[in-house]
Amino acid sequence: MNNIYGYVRVSTKDQNEARQLQAFRELNISEKNIYMDKQSGKDFNRPMYQRLVKKLVPNDLLYIESIDRLGRNYVEILEQWRILTKVKKVDIVVLDMSLLDTRIGKDLIGTFLSDLILQVLSFVAENERKTIRQRQREGIAAAKLRGVKFGRPPKPLPDNFPHIYHLWQTGSVTGKAASQMCEMPVSTFRYRAKIYEEL
Repeated sequence: MNNIYGYVRVSTKDQNEARQLQAFRELNISEKNIYMDKQSGKDFNRPMYQRLVKKLVPNDLLYIESIDRLGRNYVEILEQWRILTKVKKVDIVVLDMSLLDTRIGKDLIGTFLSDLILQVLSFVAENERKTIRQRQREGIAAAKLRGVKFGRPPKPLPDNFPHIYHLWQTGSVTGKAASQMCEMPVSTFRYRAKIYEEL
């Protein structure tokens, strides 16, 4: 065996990676050999993961806390597992699933069992990602129905907006001229004018 590595992934910058890091420290994995991405597991276009894969050589050992930390796309998890174990020829240990340890059970039955477990867990990881996204969509829709506003609040209207709006409404100035007087793009002026009409 050559080097020992750990791979950490959290979905957002707000999520805490401390638990995964602590697990690797307890295994005495060198800090320089712990690679971490803070982004979605929907695919493997992650900078630190890609850097890690390039660094791996045959007989290295890679630890991940759980299969969903590796990724959440069923097909791509299976493909990455194949690349790591068959092409790069490294061993992988999934800490929360002792049967997913490629150092043991290298015979036909052991390989069959680990492949089967990997497929089930990969399916569960992707399914969970779809469920989370569906809940997010439902939560956003429910919040909008309650009147919750998303995104940055709009800039306050300029003091001269009511007067310029009136000039525009009466045809005294064009939309382009009105937007220039308000120091905003024409599309923004028309959008803000529509909201102003509804007040």
